[in-house]
Amino acid sequence: MHLRLTEEQVMVQKTIRKFVENELMPLENEVLRNEREGKPGLPKEKLKELQLKAKASGFWGINTPEEYGGADIGQMMLAIVQMEVAKTFVPFQFGGSADNILYYGNEEQKKKYLIPTISGEKKSCFAITEPGAGSDTRNIKMTAVKDGNEWVINGEKTFITGGNEADFVMVIAITDKEKHQESGQDGVTCFIVDRDMGWKSEYIHTMGEWGPAALVFDNVRVPEENILGEVNGGYKLGLEWIGFARWIVGARAVGAAERLLQMAIDYSKERETFGKPISERQAIQWQIADSAVEIEAAKWLVLNAAFTLDQGEDNRHLASMAKLYGANMGNRVVDRVLQIHGGMGYTRELPIERWYREARLWRIYDGTDEIQRLIISRNLLKGYVKIGQYV
Repeated sequence: MHLRLTEEQVMVQKTIRKFVENELMPLENEVLRNEREGKPGLPKEKLKELQLKAKASGFWGINTPEEYGGADIGQMMLAIVQMEVAKTFVPFQFGGSADNILYYGNEEQKKKYLIPTISGEKKSCFAITEPGAGSDTRNIKMTAVKDGNEWVINGEKTFITGGNEADFVMVIAITDKEKHQESGQDGVTCFIVDRDMGWKSEYIHTMGEWGPAALVFDNVRVPEENILGEVNGGYKLGLEWIGFARWIVGARAVGAAERLLQMAIDYSKERETFGKPISERQAIQWQIADSAVEIEAAKWLVLNAAFTLDQGEDNRHLASMAKLYGANMGNRVVDRVLQIHGGMGYTRELPIERWYREARLWRIYDGTDEIQRLIISRNLLKGYVKIGQYV
């Protein structure tokens, strides 16, 4: 067992950290100004410029297979990269990637959707959540009815990340009502639906800067060849998409928490009360100590989930643990950091309040705390996973 990063991993980590510190962090004040004026954090042109700089450094398609021009650095390295990028709230993603389930497309679908998405010519989103079906994905109502060689889709999806900008959506709809009513899993299919086929998106305002969309399908006709995977096989694809995203939430929480904790440490040394820096007060010291311990614990849960996936093993149990603990850890740390900063932490002079609002979302999307606890306890009670299995 090797509990340290390899030389190659450390080199990548340092390179990404340098990019974040030199290219992204200097843009934070601009992002805050834009967001508070109701504008996107950064204009598209600036984001494209940043992606080109990252590409020049060798970070293009960091987890995309080499056959599609990517670096294919693996899940462990992806976790490390996500932790570093999350140390800033500047909205940035390395280009050259596509949703994991899009690789299940046939050759024609890959040519039409996968490759243009990787190259940046097209943007996609995934839609399964509905107004009455969030964590309970079995309760979806959207239907797709066969009409000749087309399917007619009706219904609404909500809280869809990237839905306002997407050129096409991978959407889950019921294609066999009887099968779906029997099991809650079967009888649903994943369709690739271009925006110009007729679906519409509406912006949803939230307490944070996440701007999801509501997608409305009103008799949208989709050709047979736009089925992703198999008819009535969409539930498995949906779970795979959601499962991959879960431990990434934990990774992002770790990165943000590390940056926030450093802010608290620096501030505690500068701020004085009754003639001494507050860093000398036990109440502050314990908050810093608790935060450091929890960050390390969350980090190893995330890395273990990523390592397990790299070994070709099922990591869903670990992914749920990493998501549950990581998201809650992030919420506790940002709350402590705000408390340490006192009134200043609550103002918009500092970015802590922004992180505070963002962190609250981590416990909701890609599976709520309650769903993660349900999954973890079910796996243990039914014997799917044994205590101490992942060593």
